[in-house]
Amino acid sequence: MNPSPEGLLPEDVPPDVAHLLRRLRLRHLSCFVAAAQEEHLGRAADRLGLSQPAVTKTLNELEALAGARLLDRGRHGARLTPAGEEFLRHAVGVTEAFGAAAGALAGAGEPAAVPVRVGALPTVASVLLPDAVARLRARHPGVGVQVRSGANRGLLEALRAAELDLVIGRMAEPATMRGLSFELLYAESLAVVVHPDHPLTRRPGPVPLAAVLEHPLVVATAGTVPRHHTEALLQRQGLRLPGGCVETLEVSVARALVRRSDAVWFTPERTPQVDLDDGVLVRLDVPARGTAEPVGLLRRSVAEPAPLADDLAAILRGLAAG
Repeated sequence: MNPSPEGLLPEDVPPDVAHLLRRLRLRHLSCFVAAAQEEHLGRAADRLGLSQPAVTKTLNELEALAGARLLDRGRHGARLTPAGEEFLRHAVGVTEAFGAAAGALAGAGEPAAVPVRVGALPTVASVLLPDAVARLRARHPGVGVQVRSGANRGLLEALRAAELDLVIGRMAEPATMRGLSFELLYAESLAVVVHPDHPLTRRPGPVPLAAVLEHPLVVATAGTVPRHHTEALLQRQGLRLPGGCVETLEVSVARALVRRSDAVWFTPERTPQVDLDDGVLVRLDVPARGTAEPVGLLRRSVAEPAPLADDLAAILRGLAAG
């Protein structure tokens, strides 16, 4: 493939693409990436050290070049269109590569490896991820790993926006899964957990749910899969979740409450595994049939090669299988 007379573009680049490449500038990509990730033009402007009108003008130029709407902008903020979602995958890679190249030219030595960015639900972050990160760093000393914890929907939105390389989470409704793939790691049911000296541990045989409801409860927040399964489990026994529950996805808060009081924790069964293994918490004999839920790896269906993220995914598969 010979260079064009201008010495910049290959000869076989289509004319419309060549025209776009000659006019596209890094400022177009930087403004677009910042607006897409911040979901707000004002915050994007602050991040870039520009005025909001300057960001708006640059985005208008980019959309005119593309001949397509890339961001829906309004009072609600800025949201990617389908064309914008596709463009973002490539724009993020270009801006990151440019930053690494600039660092090398500025005398920063060898550019640092791009960190692996992984999202995880709070209830699954402590299950496989710590061992997986330790193994990844043993294979690749010095590699950076950025971990983001949050609700499933927010993590999937960040994954689609190329802010994360992979997510350990759950399947979602079809609209939310657009452009994403799901690979099963394991399935888990609810567990009902207390401290070892809890009054319910002295009951012989299975513990009735009605007896559990006589104690303070710690449950997942509304709208989450563990909360749905908790309420469904109670409803099958003709019971309802009482008022006055502690509702949280923060595992550290839940485990501290249960260890220090007679609260009862409804949680995915793998979440408290370390405390169960250490004997500081115990699982009550409460049948939880029908609460199994798959947990898996979520990635963009079409993504740029990311060897370190691929390694981390392979490690997670191995740990889940073992």
